[in-house]
Amino acid sequence: MVQKLSLLLSFVIISCLCFAQTGNLDEKTLGEIRNGYKAKAGNDKAIRNALTNNDIKSIAVNRDATGKADHNFKYKVSVTGITDQKSSGRCWMFTGLNTLRPMVIKSKNLSGFEFSTNYLYFYDLLEKSNLFLEAILTHADKEMSDQTVDWLFKNPIGDGGVWNSFANIATKYGVVPKTVMPETYHSENTGWINNILSRKLREYGLTLREMKKLKASDKKINEEKIKMISEIYRLLVLFLGEPPVEFQYRFVDKTDSIGEYKTYTPQSFFAEMFPEFKADDFVMLMNDPSREYYKVYEIEYDRNVLEGRNWKYLNLPSSEIKPFAITSIKNNEAMYSSCDVGKQLSKTDGTLDLNNYDFESLLGTEFGMSKAERIKTYDSGSSHAMLLMAVDTDDEDNPVKWQFENSWGASYGHNGYLTFTDEWFDEYMFRVIVNKKYLDEKTLKLLDQKPIMLPPWDPMFMSDN
Repeated sequence: MVQKLSLLLSFVIISCLCFAQTGNLDEKTLGEIRNGYKAKAGNDKAIRNALTNNDIKSIAVNRDATGKADHNFKYKVSVTGITDQKSSGRCWMFTGLNTLRPMVIKSKNLSGFEFSTNYLYFYDLLEKSNLFLEAILTHADKEMSDQTVDWLFKNPIGDGGVWNSFANIATKYGVVPKTVMPETYHSENTGWINNILSRKLREYGLTLREMKKLKASDKKINEEKIKMISEIYRLLVLFLGEPPVEFQYRFVDKTDSIGEYKTYTPQSFFAEMFPEFKADDFVMLMNDPSREYYKVYEIEYDRNVLEGRNWKYLNLPSSEIKPFAITSIKNNEAMYSSCDVGKQLSKTDGTLDLNNYDFESLLGTEFGMSKAERIKTYDSGSSHAMLLMAVDTDDEDNPVKWQFENSWGASYGHNGYLTFTDEWFDEYMFRVIVNKKYLDEKTLKLLDQKPIMLPPWDPMFMSDN
């Protein structure tokens, strides 16, 4: 009995020692932390008083940088008007259309023009729904815990996209003027439409998996899927209105000269406005230092149309992307681009500058991660698409600062534009879409590589919103 008690006591002591070694914050450790803080507190009381009563950004504003914004540029694409995506994640769609808008304004001598984003949004959601259901069927033999299946059910649909999403939907369905299919409340406030469609698609996904499990015929499964997509179409009409198959439109130029009405389909309108447009002429250049440079990558399931293009890009150092972007701007061609817009953004000045806010001095701590480390740890990634349309250079034609045309309305930033430094470009710019005609031979040859396929849940691959 004594021996058993001794063994039990030994076991309890060993267990306590093991528990103590697991890194828990015991009273002794907390006491040391408290005493250490008191010894080093210094001016923390004043900082604490300020932070507990104010927004940190208002206190961290770097007065050395305030009021010094220069929004003048040596090279600037001719653009007109600012769009507003409102409370939606359609920045990629606005930006894609805004790359084309200046061409219509110039060719038709207009004072302004805007495409219907609602029209493309309708078909984007319809096609994404179809892609989701087809992906569910493709992976129906896998367990729900499989990473691909899990990712699909977590992300059945959403507003986000990138350049290839725009190219897929615009080339398949064409475009229409904004007046032909205006915005609705839910196209500008997309939370509920995404919520409702996501819930319905998850329900449909489970139904299709069950039909596969019960070995239903391909014909039965396809018939059921068509019923599902038909219901999605109906719901989209309720939220967004029904897109036109044909419409009449006439242009009124800046001299108030009124053209004749002409009947178009969305596809014929696109073809007439952009007769030389080819999606294959454009390439995505990415700066992702967390991956090997000079390689082509492709992201699985990162598209909106089943038969469309996945997100594919050539990874290059930032210094090698800039010359191509400058050449495009000098040739009056704005570019789709995307970045981590929230980092060091001053809404008041309309600037993105590494020196806008000094959090380190305020908090007395350093933030030392590199761009690659921020990507890998989900601390940074592309979050918003905008039109890259201006660059200012020094006497040797090296870039000093750049400018975006944003889609948050004319009251945001500098009359709707955001100016950013070249240093900010290096740290927080990720994607630029450049016409192949502006690339050199060396870079063009790199595009011939077979893409390395990457999973859609990778930390780098957030859609633009």
